[in-house]
Amino acid sequence: MTGSMSSITIFPTLSFPQKKRGVDKLSELRWDPFQKEWIITATHRQKRTFKPPKDFCPFCPEEGSDTHKDIDIEYDIAVVKNRFPSLTEYPPDPEVESDDVYKTRKAEGICEVVLFTSDHDAVMSKEPLSKFIKLVKVWKDRYEQLGKKDFIDYVFIFENKGEEVGVTLNHPHGQIYAYPFVPPIIQKELESSKEHLEEHGKCLFCKILSKELKAEERIVSKNDSFTAFVPFYARYSYEVHIYSNAHLPSLEHFDRKQEEDLADMLKDILTRYDGLFGFEFPYVMALHQKPTTEGGEGYSHFHIEFYPPYRTEDKLKHLAGSEIGAGTFINNSLAEEKGGTLRDEEGNDRI
Repeated sequence: MTGSMSSITIFPTLSFPQKKRGVDKLSELRWDPFQKEWIITATHRQKRTFKPPKDFCPFCPEEGSDTHKDIDIEYDIAVVKNRFPSLTEYPPDPEVESDDVYKTRKAEGICEVVLFTSDHDAVMSKEPLSKFIKLVKVWKDRYEQLGKKDFIDYVFIFENKGEEVGVTLNHPHGQIYAYPFVPPIIQKELESSKEHLEEHGKCLFCKILSKELKAEERIVSKNDSFTAFVPFYARYSYEVHIYSNAHLPSLEHFDRKQEEDLADMLKDILTRYDGLFGFEFPYVMALHQKPTTEGGEGYSHFHIEFYPPYRTEDKLKHLAGSEIGAGTFINNSLAEEKGGTLRDEEGNDRI
């Protein structure tokens, strides 16, 4: 690979299509005065593509394709604009005027889709390590490039995998939401880490990692740069967090070795997941890192969190009264037990 990631030719098939589309009077941000967080309203997304047949997939390349396609050339990994974005770079003014309780603001931001492969039926755990290395590099590039925009405060990279978590397009892909604010879960954990740093001189993530390495029983896998474990406070039976061993605030701080080690760890965890019950394991994957605003290096710590819905081979964890209504999760399993299960699934010599 040669060239700069600011160039779309670092991978010969990487593409950033800029198709012109009409923008409806679509979305705005509305403030929840109780939870003190922004809610995105985006009514146009009701019309987004929903479980299309394979020959209608907008992410499958096809020469001379019609208007339902987002990309019409063969590619290795590609990034395209989200056709139904919740946030846009040039949003309309809010429909509702703000007051002292019901605040509104423009739904300013950027939404992108990361296409992992042009193969609609690809199983990512079976893809070569080189694919994951390229993916990490693309994530790093988008974090850096989107974060340079003055209206972006946080670049959130994530993947929804499987119909069990609501996926409506089965082509292997992830997403990026560049927010004009720091989202509430991230904000809360950063505030906790900052408080711990001020009281104890160490970021909370570093402390958690040291405790997990000492206990060992919840560790799933580790390499030179990253450690994967089922957290002590897991909300899901097979929840896994991947922490950078060194205090790295964001992807921007990675060197080549750390990029390759993260790729190796991602492939390892997906292989363990898919081997658990003998089918592609669904999950939500979320990358947590430093906001793209100034400061926060001392208490931001790069990590990835996986939230898989299966609690047994044939039972899903559904969020219900306690989780949705009260915000208190109930986990029907022990983190220590599930950590051991995933650790023994494959490659137990990695700890």
